[in-house]
Amino acid sequence: MAAALAASCLAIPCTSARPSKSLVTTTTTTSSRGRSVLPILSSSPSSSSRKSPLTFSSALSSLTPFPIGGFESAERRRRSGAAVFVCEAAPAKKADSAAKRARQAEKRRVYNKSKKSEIRTRMRKVLEELDGLKKKTDAQSEEILKVEKLIAEAYSAIDKAVKSGTLHRNTGAHRKSRLARRKKAVEIHHGWYTPAAAA
Repeated sequence: MAAALAASCLAIPCTSARPSKSLVTTTTTTSSRGRSVLPILSSSPSSSSRKSPLTFSSALSSLTPFPIGGFESAERRRRSGAAVFVCEAAPAKKADSAAKRARQAEKRRVYNKSKKSEIRTRMRKVLEELDGLKKKTDAQSEEILKVEKLIAEAYSAIDKAVKSGTLHRNTGAHRKSRLARRKKAVEIHHGWYTPAAAA
């Protein structure tokens, strides 16, 4: 059976237009029950040129492969006259980097969308409280403390978004300044704050 397999391998020419990627060395041995075994032993780079037929060494017993069992088992196979065959192995498939980038972009989009939505919600709550406080005629100065707590929560959400890269630092500073200006306008309207006179 080993002789028939060697003859069939020798009759197959290599018609590929590209150089071979790698060569896999196999050996054929006969077990105690008379069955042929074809273990894959090792791989080595190809040195054949383009459109050249597969070549096999005439002195097959002189080759010493590197099997899983070690050098001792290879020497034993060589002495027993084991046939050595060389076949081409398929190249490994590369990972699809474009698909990975698409998954990462979608993950970041969902995260950024939720953070921006949280910032808009907190800013809207602050502005609604300031508008209601400005319209009250009998508003007390202690009522501004509730608004300041909401402003602190909005500032925290904005700072976290800037730190994670969801918002640009200038955009975050602009939104924080907007809330501070509206708060100062309400305090000036009720007389709780008097701006310093310009020099």
